Amino acid sequence: MKIFFNFSLNEYSNSYVLAPHKDSDAVLIDPGQITLELIEKIERHRLNIKYILLTHYHHTHSQGVGTLLKIYKPVIYAKNPALYEYPVVGIEDNQLLELGETVVECFHIPGHSMDSIVYKIENFIFSGDVLLAGSIGSTKEVINKALLLRGIKERLLTLDERFLIFPGHGAISALKIEKLFNRDLIEATKEDDLQSLSHPSIV
Repeated sequence: MKIFFNFSLNEYSNSYVLAPHKDSDAVLIDPGQITLELIEKIERHRLNIKYILLTHYHHTHSQGVGTLLKIYKPVIYAKNPALYEYPVVGIEDNQLLELGETVVECFHIPGHSMDSIVYKIENFIFSGDVLLAGSIGSTKEVINKALLLRGIKERLLTLDERFLIFPGHGAISALKIEKLFNRDLIEATKEDDLQSLSHPSIV
């Protein structure tokens, strides 16, 4: 699996292109901004952007979709199709997507946004704004933070700690590094089942 990274000055967001090899159909995750550099990289490796995965609705992760639709004919996947102005295939928690040669496992982890999806591909985690290097996604209310932390703890921290994390912003990390140094996670895991952050509506 080849992974091509693209950094955008559009709120410093990351995009990722995944392809099994050259001259193949590719998956693009979170096209926040489509730069000439990214297009040149795609064309240089003779890739066809056949699939787009959106981690959540925020424009810093989806603004470049319009440009891609003018160049390629991708199928777009996201949690809540009703949020978008173009055709989107809805996905569910625990759904397994077979995108050509690429198999994608989908985890719905709300909190930063209610439609946040984390994608696991092989031993890589594309976390959007759910989990970042050294922090977690921003939340507006205590209940949202509780949902986010619980989702991270139950869905991500139980995975092999050697898995690499490719976030929507900032540097690439690994689960083991986040377990050791991410203060938000360290404080949360000190509490038994996050009871101190829980809310009656969280079961």
